Amino acid sequence: MEGVAFASFTSFATKSLLFSSLSPYSIITHRQKSPKNTLKTISPRNLVIRASSASSSGSVVTLLDYGAGNVRSLRNAIRYLGFEIEDVRTPKDILNADRLIIPGVGAFASAMDVLVKTGMDEALCICLGLQLLFEYSEENGPVKGLGLIPGVVGRFNSSNGFRTEILDEIGDRHVYFVHSYRAIPSDDNKEWVSSTCNYGDDFIASIRKGNVHGVQFHPEKSGGKIFCAFNVGLSVLRRFLHPNSQGTKSPTQGEASKLAKRVIACLDVRTNDKGDLVVTKGDQYDVREQTKENEVRNLGKPVELSGQYYKDGADEVSFLNITGFRDFPLGDLPMLQVFRHASQNVFVPLTVGGGIRDFTDSNGRYYSSLEVASEYFRSGADKISIGSDAVYAAEEYLKTKVKTGKSSLEQISRVYGNQAVVVSIDPRRVYVKSPNDVKLKTIQVTKPGPNGEVYAWYQCTVNGGQEGRPIGAYELAKAVEELGAGEILLNCIDCDGQGKGFDIDLINLISDAVSVPVIASSGAGAVKHFSEVFTKTNASAALAAGIFHRKEVPIQSVKGHLLKEGIEVRI
Repeated sequence: MEGVAFASFTSFATKSLLFSSLSPYSIITHRQKSPKNTLKTISPRNLVIRASSASSSGSVVTLLDYGAGNVRSLRNAIRYLGFEIEDVRTPKDILNADRLIIPGVGAFASAMDVLVKTGMDEALCICLGLQLLFEYSEENGPVKGLGLIPGVVGRFNSSNGFRTEILDEIGDRHVYFVHSYRAIPSDDNKEWVSSTCNYGDDFIASIRKGNVHGVQFHPEKSGGKIFCAFNVGLSVLRRFLHPNSQGTKSPTQGEASKLAKRVIACLDVRTNDKGDLVVTKGDQYDVREQTKENEVRNLGKPVELSGQYYKDGADEVSFLNITGFRDFPLGDLPMLQVFRHASQNVFVPLTVGGGIRDFTDSNGRYYSSLEVASEYFRSGADKISIGSDAVYAAEEYLKTKVKTGKSSLEQISRVYGNQAVVVSIDPRRVYVKSPNDVKLKTIQVTKPGPNGEVYAWYQCTVNGGQEGRPIGAYELAKAVEELGAGEILLNCIDCDGQGKGFDIDLINLISDAVSVPVIASSGAGAVKHFSEVFTKTNASAALAAGIFHRKEVPIQSVKGHLLKEGIEVRI
């Protein structure tokens, strides 16, 4: 599941609000036991539906946490709305629940495997982003699903773009989708379907039957506060938890009609010379002040800044631990604490990068990259960004043409889904006189080199830009997409901190080469640079750091400018 988008969708008449890729299904099934580790479909004739009662007045929500990614954000959202949480420990807890929520973040096959192994599938039929309810999925498969709804979950063809409208209860506002596999509406499942989207093909955005609700988007990550106080995502969750509430009618009208471009705030985080965790920003990756003291540039505290950017309207917040490659990530307790605190009040996606790799500590204990990533997911991260380790994995893959399944990229995407894995590419421009000078992909650049060169290739680097590698950004991007990356964060060392605009040549090279979303990074210095990158390239998002930290260009100004230029953004 690698698609990432703020989008709207088309709904059908229904009184109850729907809920999520964190699907609040309490669908109970009774059938004969099947052998452990064997996935079987279930006939709808054996289905008994038990869901939250509309008259329920309790303040307790039952949560089935089966290790599917960032459950902390959902917990925080539920508590934010004034509810207590009880965790499912036995199948009986499911049967006794008044309000049951099942987080749906991860990969289809791994989710089904956990449910079968724990025996929860004997008392429960759920969806992973509403998908497990269908007959089977092509993701990591084919893999049989629960078979309650006729249909197949297939992969998106993203070449035709994304145009949608939204549920009447929410108004014409954007919500957050993050998936690349979808279920297709048909005559066989039309009694379940309550809304659809179009992303090349129509797909099912939400389902409803009785008191069972499910939507493909993420309510707890669909926060929207930039030009009004109305939080779209939390309103959906609130309406599910308070089925008799009237809600607020006046602020629900917006102008969402298609896929929105995302504006992402990035926080480069490291310890300063005093040992304090600070947000910093470098010029071409140099984060120290050009003073006698040569201290680390301090632009604020990470938790406070992330909260402010959420209020300002950032669509996502990305934390990059820029010294993480030096140390053992799980020993970085302050960084884990940052996510635990930030996720309490920031209801847009959070990404963490830096040092996500296999590691052996000083005591000889081996930790896989999957264990490292899992700890960050449990602490509140929605996505993991992999840098140097992805470069090494891509080099090996291009050399052997073999997917070992052992790289951090493959391990994490297999368990948590492609949408949870971002690959951060740190290239620098290398000018050449002729495309034949190197075997790697070269392009004709719009700005000639120092000696008049009109051709260049982009050399990938590792360890915070300190070491060049014999692989180009084009080759790396193609390889990591095949290995399971769901998104690419495309930096540029040459443009970093210069404030002269994004490297349009580089972004076109990569965004035209891959089908996964590309985030443009490095070089933003004015609002016009954001409209330029969205009109001249296929970038799905644009990321900035220093101009936001120094308050040179507020996020509201960026979005206001994009709206005036006719570029759809989430408001």
